[in-house]
Amino acid sequence: MAAMDALRQRLADGGVLLLDGPTGTELERRGAEMSSAAWCGPASVENYALLQQIHADYLAAGCDVVTANTYASSRLMLAGAGLGDRVREVNEAAVGAARAVCDGAGRPAAVAGSLSHMIPVSAGTAATDEARAPDEGEVRAAFRELAQILKDGGCDLILLEMMYHPQRSAWAIEAALETGLPVWLGFSVRAGDDGELLSFYPHADVPFERMLDLLPAQGVEAVGVMHSRADLIAPALAQVRARTDAPLTAYPDSGHFEMPRWNFRDVMSTADFRGYAERWVADGVQVLGGCCGLSLDHIRAIADLKR
Repeated sequence: MAAMDALRQRLADGGVLLLDGPTGTELERRGAEMSSAAWCGPASVENYALLQQIHADYLAAGCDVVTANTYASSRLMLAGAGLGDRVREVNEAAVGAARAVCDGAGRPAAVAGSLSHMIPVSAGTAATDEARAPDEGEVRAAFRELAQILKDGGCDLILLEMMYHPQRSAWAIEAALETGLPVWLGFSVRAGDDGELLSFYPHADVPFERMLDLLPAQGVEAVGVMHSRADLIAPALAQVRARTDAPLTAYPDSGHFEMPRWNFRDVMSTADFRGYAERWVADGVQVLGGCCGLSLDHIRAIADLKR
């Protein structure tokens, strides 16, 4: 945990850390096959060397934290791909690739284990298939299983990503906190028809303020907004700051998802991304990065904002 201690101190001193860019869509961009049932989750085993190269490239760009390719590899996703008996193997490969690169970095670099509440997504869309949603017992067990694998594999922190479903988010937060690892929490938002800031949840209009009610009194060390349109991040972070004094995080997406692939058309320019990042830092954000659809070039474009 020496790397995490160093990063915590930088945050306490008011520093700005650089999180990596996307892992799943970067695997796809570089030629890895995406699973029709579990998106990028199964890719870690057959693309281990490629995954290591992606992490190494992010570290070379100046990143302080790299994210293991575990966003879509809970049992909830892997079972649908016929990999229910390989949950530990797939996730240990993902964490191992990140751990090996960080251990050889020659400077403090932390491994974040990604834990989402992703469930099966309808083909050709970005919408979860609520008709196939597992029951509460299955969900909570899957989250606890993955959180423990992330801890056992040597992750320095758990990165709760794309929290937008009120119930599943609460269970994911619970599972992450139970490990005793540091937890960083990332919410996702969208704009309603009237411009109201909503949770990203596509099946009902859930005010973002309701999601912030899930913030625990203690245990979450950084909170922010991720996998959301860049123009929505500043107003969302203003609501986050009203609820917590924890360091703020920001890492947007660009493009859109059509299960099982990312559509890279209309991805924002590196110059536009840089402009947003400068504003976020001015507003007090301390952890910057990129999410789905962005690239290594986007991370390089903001690397000098770290301090």
